[in-house]
Amino acid sequence: MKRFVALFCALMLTLSLLASCGTRNDDKDKDSDGKIVLKVAVLESAYGKKMWEDVAAAYEADHTDVKIELTAEKNLEDVIGSKMKSGDYPDVVHLATGREAGLTETMIRENSLADISDILDEKVFGEDVSVKDKLIEGFTDTAATHPYDDDSMYMAPMFYGPCGLFYNAGLFAEKKWTVPTTWDEMWELGQKAEAEGIALFTYPTAGYFDSLMFALLCETGGVEFYNDCMRYKEGVWEDKNAREALDIVARLASYTEPTTVANANNDNYLKNQQLILDNKALFMPSGTWVVGEMADAPRSEGFEWGFMALPAIDSDSDRYSYTYFEQIWVPENAKHQDEAKDFIAYLYTDKAVKIFAEAGAIQPIQGVSEILEGENKLFYSIYDTGAKPVLGGFAATDPVEGVSMTDTLFGTVNSIVSGDKTVDEWQNAIKKASDSLRKALKK
Repeated sequence: MKRFVALFCALMLTLSLLASCGTRNDDKDKDSDGKIVLKVAVLESAYGKKMWEDVAAAYEADHTDVKIELTAEKNLEDVIGSKMKSGDYPDVVHLATGREAGLTETMIRENSLADISDILDEKVFGEDVSVKDKLIEGFTDTAATHPYDDDSMYMAPMFYGPCGLFYNAGLFAEKKWTVPTTWDEMWELGQKAEAEGIALFTYPTAGYFDSLMFALLCETGGVEFYNDCMRYKEGVWEDKNAREALDIVARLASYTEPTTVANANNDNYLKNQQLILDNKALFMPSGTWVVGEMADAPRSEGFEWGFMALPAIDSDSDRYSYTYFEQIWVPENAKHQDEAKDFIAYLYTDKAVKIFAEAGAIQPIQGVSEILEGENKLFYSIYDTGAKPVLGGFAATDPVEGVSMTDTLFGTVNSIVSGDKTVDEWQNAIKKASDSLRKALKK
């Protein structure tokens, strides 16, 4: 009898384990038709939500066992943040770093992102090419896609916009001026423009110096040096290459239009951008979005947008252009991680790329400039005409009270332009911030 009871208990335990395994394997959200419900949460930006609706419909047509539950909101953090706190996670999230709410940064700090490295080797749906071979080189090996000190990719690149110096090409044609290709030529042009009452330089806000500074660090010290700066390597900001970059910015400061600092804030930055359209300043650092921002602004006769990478250090050196790119990711607690990664890979199909591009959202796909027209073709062909891309940003750290590298490195530019701080003071402050953050690097 004891033996029978023991055997019976063992049998029931086995059945229970099998049942629980079956439950885990089927622990997926499904609709009434038995389709897997994939929750996709995306930021509704200036590109609109229709492109996401069209891509979701295309994916469903090609994957009849999946139903996309799309959430597209301008305040995406508010919509999904509270749900995630209660355990209701989306499977795919398109939300870049750098937003005021900082939800993506919080997910990074809390190690709450899934490793999605295997997406790179996945074949693009309906095409005989892998994701990694379709993407422009360099976009999947940055501090943005690899936020931790390892080789794994936790965020995939989505829409991007090259940054550089914007100018009025019509003015250059009228004056018969040559667009500078080196910094020496830049300073010569500054003298020439000054003689005609035109400033060489302006900037929307000091925050726009991130794109300029990142490209400049590559020009003065190379990509490896830039990466050392991004990872707070000891002594990196005392290096001669760092000082050269800071000195170039300081020299630009001496050529900056006088009203710039007063308007370099979130309320008045458009006034600085207007200086380019009014021929009161020649060059301004920005990204491709500036064209849309100034679409309805008045402009001088014959105005035509021009765009270039930073001038090179000398005629034998490389020119660089920093690229902002948005990221898409999978929460570690997402229920459908395999399907989520498959959906992300689908976003790089020719079909999806075309849908996004028609809405103005451009992805870092090989040869993407060939399907673009007008100003977008000018902007996105910058890497086809010799400039090298700069990607990523500062590595993730635990919070350090009172320390902000972006405030120290970029925010101080206003004080350099106004003369309230010296380059020595700036360099020392940057070094101090870097030393503090190095100790807080995320592992």
